[in-house]
Amino acid sequence: MFPRVERIELRVEDATFFALATGPKDGRVAVLLHGFPDGPATWAPVMARLAARGWRCVAPWMRGYAPSASAGPFGLDRLSRDALAFAAELSPKAPVVLFGHDWGAAATWFAAARAPARIAAAIALSVPHPIAFARSLVRDPRQLARSRYMFALQARSIDRAGIERLWRRWSPGLTPDAAHLDAVAASIADGGDAAVHYYRALLRPTRLEWMRMIDRDRATVRAPLLYLHGLDDGCIAPGCARGQERLVEAPYRMEILPGAGHFLPLERPDVVADRALRFVDAYAPRPAARSNGAQAS
Repeated sequence: MFPRVERIELRVEDATFFALATGPKDGRVAVLLHGFPDGPATWAPVMARLAARGWRCVAPWMRGYAPSASAGPFGLDRLSRDALAFAAELSPKAPVVLFGHDWGAAATWFAAARAPARIAAAIALSVPHPIAFARSLVRDPRQLARSRYMFALQARSIDRAGIERLWRRWSPGLTPDAAHLDAVAASIADGGDAAVHYYRALLRPTRLEWMRMIDRDRATVRAPLLYLHGLDDGCIAPGCARGQERLVEAPYRMEILPGAGHFLPLERPDVVADRALRFVDAYAPRPAARSNGAQAS
C-alpha cells in the first residue's frame, strides 16, 4: 500500500510554492526536485519507497511550473537558492537529503556547492555537474547535437506533442504515461511558459553564476554526493560526467544504470531509492537522539 500523498504550500522569500508530500512528518526530510519537461509526480515512486522507510518526502513544483510561482529569475543561482530555502523551511534544525533530476540535479549541484552544511547528502540524477556538462558541449559534437533542443527553446516554447517527443527520445525504453504528460503540459502552459526560461537564462548568466562556473573553489561540492545516470540516456550521454569527481571534495559515488534512459525516477525507482538509502547510510547517517533529550543538530 502506498503512503498517502498530500499537497502542501511553501513560502520562499516572497514567493509561494506548492509541493507533493508524503511520509511521517517527524521523519528524515528528503527534498526532491524535478526537471524539464516534468513535474513533482515523477518522484512519486521513489517517494513511496522512502516514505515506507520512515522518510518525510517533499517534491515541489519548481519555479515557473504552475501552481508554483512563475516569476523569475530562472538562473541556477536562483534555483539553488530555492532548493536551500525549501530545505530551511522543511528542516530548520537538521540538514536534508537533496534529490535532483535533470534541472533539479543542476540546482542540486549548485546548492551543494554553496551551502554544504544544509545538505546531509545530495543525490543527482541524469545531469552532471554544470561545469562538466559545459565542457562536454565544447569537446563533443554529438552531445551538442543532442542538446539542440536547448537552442530551439531560446525562440519558442513547447507543447504537449513536443514534450512527448522529448520523453520518447530521452528514454527510449519508457512508455510515458499520457496523464502524466498531460499534467506536465498543463503545468508549463499555466505557468505562462516560464519553464522554458531556464534555458534562456543559460545564455545570460548572472555574475554569481559566472563566478561559480569559472572559480573552482566556488564550484566544488563539499557534501557527500551520489550520481546516477542511465546508460541509454538520449538527452545527455553518460560520458558528459567525465571529470566531475574532481569537483567533489566529499564522499562521491557514480553509477551508470544499464537499460535505463533519462527519466530514472520513473524507470528505476527501486534502484534510485536503494542506492540513495545505501549511500546515505554509509556517508550521512542520521545522528542518534541524545539520551538527555536534547535535539541533535
